[in-house]
Amino acid sequence: MVGPKYDCLANPLGAVRLTFEKAIASGADPASFDGKDWGAVDLFRQFLFEDGALSHVPILNPTTIKWVQPNTLVRFRGMIQDMLGNEFYAGAYKDGSVWRTNKFMDVCQYPMGSSPDMRIWERRLLYCIPVPGQNSWTESLSEVAMNKTSQQREKRQRMEDDASNHMDLVLVDEFESSPSVKKMRENGHASPSSQSKDSVIEGTSNTNFVTNAERNSLPCLVKIYDCPESELKLNEVFEFVGVLTLDSDVMADKDDQDESSYGFIEDELVHLPPEKVPRLHCLIHRKLDVNDFLHSSPMMEPKPRLVKETRESLLRHLTSILGNDGIAAHLMLLHLLSRVHARIDNVAVGKLSLNLTCLSKESVSVFGNQVRLSVQNLLPFTQCIPLTVNYLNTASLAPKKDYQTNRLIPGVLQLADGSHLIIDETQLETGTLNSTGVENARLLKNLMEFQKVEYNFEYYKMEMIADVQMLILSEGKSNIVPADLVIPFQPSSAASFEVVPAETLEAWRWYLASVRSLPHSIESDMQKIVDDGAPDVCKFWRNQLVIGTLADGKGIGKAEKGEAQVNQAIN
Repeated sequence: MVGPKYDCLANPLGAVRLTFEKAIASGADPASFDGKDWGAVDLFRQFLFEDGALSHVPILNPTTIKWVQPNTLVRFRGMIQDMLGNEFYAGAYKDGSVWRTNKFMDVCQYPMGSSPDMRIWERRLLYCIPVPGQNSWTESLSEVAMNKTSQQREKRQRMEDDASNHMDLVLVDEFESSPSVKKMRENGHASPSSQSKDSVIEGTSNTNFVTNAERNSLPCLVKIYDCPESELKLNEVFEFVGVLTLDSDVMADKDDQDESSYGFIEDELVHLPPEKVPRLHCLIHRKLDVNDFLHSSPMMEPKPRLVKETRESLLRHLTSILGNDGIAAHLMLLHLLSRVHARIDNVAVGKLSLNLTCLSKESVSVFGNQVRLSVQNLLPFTQCIPLTVNYLNTASLAPKKDYQTNRLIPGVLQLADGSHLIIDETQLETGTLNSTGVENARLLKNLMEFQKVEYNFEYYKMEMIADVQMLILSEGKSNIVPADLVIPFQPSSAASFEVVPAETLEAWRWYLASVRSLPHSIESDMQKIVDDGAPDVCKFWRNQLVIGTLADGKGIGKAEKGEAQVNQAIN
């Protein structure tokens, strides 16, 4: 049996071309492919999922970008931080009598004229970044293995370089320090001796519009084809699989070609140089949730007994790091299980923010750090804000639109759903808030109360919904971010440090992610009991029911257990 004529992993564009040629040979009209696929996506879907090749596709990150080859198949996992609009390009054209395609490419591979048969197609531009606050344990096993392979490759390369002729190295050094090469660097070009994979990252093109946070990570410009706009939304987390392009000559080629031969490139892309922001032409995308960042599930079929044991061991751990404060540990667990299940008017049903009070600067350095480290080890996306007057007066919490660059400048509160935010108020002292500080305080309060963040579009503001767990550590009850539940922290012993086995951590992560994803329902008679209760009890009780469990593995906890928990908390 003859194998395929293309390599989907190493030469995906070859597969795209051959499927296009096959479709044309079957009598298809290129005009029928406007906004549609001719079979290329189906081919890659079979390759990735049915043939099990997805794990062999490298994940794009600051390590793999050093060795991954352009025009190969890669994955990028990240959050949609900005939507840059649409880009028009010459999708299909005639090379003599032969139809060619530029789909999933930045630059055409064959000469194009201004033929009337040319088909102008459209693709969406998404600016994606690594998920804010993503913790290192979320790296997939294949990603870790690829990073190790990259390190080994770099080590071998260094050994080979050390073994090379010393005179050659001296000559290279002299060449690199010559005035002509320095001038090339100043103009944004790599020197002839540095034409390696690393030189793609170390170019000196204009990066004035790449933020400081982006310089320390690896953003990606994802080009989306044939997809409804409603399928991808701002702040959602996706895995994109597609063709990587790193060519810094793309922008130069734009000047050398006429508009019809290259397409219509948005001017703002000049501010996103390929050396700093690689392009990924997306073939397949899938939305990710917390479960997709877990390494494995500890059990194939969750049995109530095993779920209960996992919950009890996690509760013991939380009790231990909270100085044997059992009430705080129980409420912390409920807090970690909370999420927004529904929205009724301005009410985000299911959220449960928590404020631990009676914490001083001294005690928060012990218990607060333990809590922060524990949450980082349990949840995939975590952030911490040390709240001070100076921070409030100077921080950029809300994303803001910059119309000069047509970019949405990220803010601290532009977070993916499922993120956890710790606000440490123990450093807060008396001071005066300026207009920025007042606005930032309002933004935090709105996020706490309504799970919404206002984005600043200069001429107007737009509310974006969020789902962020919020934990406040403070000396007294927080007035800046009033939480759903305020509990005095009363430890009876010093926080103990324990080394948790990796398999136990994975079980706890699986438990939190799985229970949070459970659907919820409140029976009519229980709904009446909740609605007839006192307002404060009603809020806590409703959220506890929606959170869905004291988690014995059987769904919603029994009313008696929940009511006892409420009474214990408020007494």
